[in-house]
Amino acid sequence: MQKLRLSAVSYLNTKPFIYGIFRSALSEQVELNLDIPSVCAQKLLRGEADLALTPVAIIPDLPEAHIISDYCIGTVGAVKTVCIFSEKPLHEIKRLYLDFHSKTSATLAPILCREFWNVQPEFLQATEGFEQRIGGHTAGLVIGDRAIGLEKRFPFVYDLGEAWLAWTGLPFVFAAWVSVRPLEPAFVAQFNTALQSGIAHIPELTKILPTMPGFDVEAYFRQNISYDLNEAKWEGLQRFLQYLPGAARVPVYRSAFNRMPGSSVSGAKQMQP
Repeated sequence: MQKLRLSAVSYLNTKPFIYGIFRSALSEQVELNLDIPSVCAQKLLRGEADLALTPVAIIPDLPEAHIISDYCIGTVGAVKTVCIFSEKPLHEIKRLYLDFHSKTSATLAPILCREFWNVQPEFLQATEGFEQRIGGHTAGLVIGDRAIGLEKRFPFVYDLGEAWLAWTGLPFVFAAWVSVRPLEPAFVAQFNTALQSGIAHIPELTKILPTMPGFDVEAYFRQNISYDLNEAKWEGLQRFLQYLPGAARVPVYRSAFNRMPGSSVSGAKQMQP
């Protein structure tokens, strides 16, 4: 049987998912590659991946989106690793680099600047090493593992997850497991079980990950990253998609597995952005 091609985010926040997959029978059924979020998106768009943990901002670029998991990379408040770093207060910023690693974060930052912070900096498309060019009236949106520890370097830090919650009252979904076609229900059930197992074994996982001085990895997994793709996050995702041109024309299907005690597996349902 041909293996299903998976592309997953290579960041620390995805490690519980990877751990769950590799400690399950799925490890023999999938071909898993770890990529930065933008590459996960490109592989899905080019048909080089059957399933990708991809930035949700690519949904308008898809013919249709099947979100096949109960789990995501989300947050309810401060996420710690998606932040604007600056030497000046935000209202004094004239230019803002947008990290090239993820379309979701690079899309969310201008929305928050316009709608929540009421600032209008010039947005700059970042390139490799842009973090070293942050200074003076130029700020930078930095995401993922590269953001860890930068709060010690810059006096002003603006967390996008925290800002989104303050503005909307909703959690935020940065990335979800997306396919452009329905996947076999048996695989989807097994996949969800594997991800759930990885999250359940976070204490075990943190013991085998490299230590990061000054950074509490388990607290990050449990307090900053919120993995359940629950109804509140669906509402937050729908709210975000309303700001994306073209999102309304893309059918978004949710193959959700309601894990409440006594409930049964639910079928796919469509979400209209």
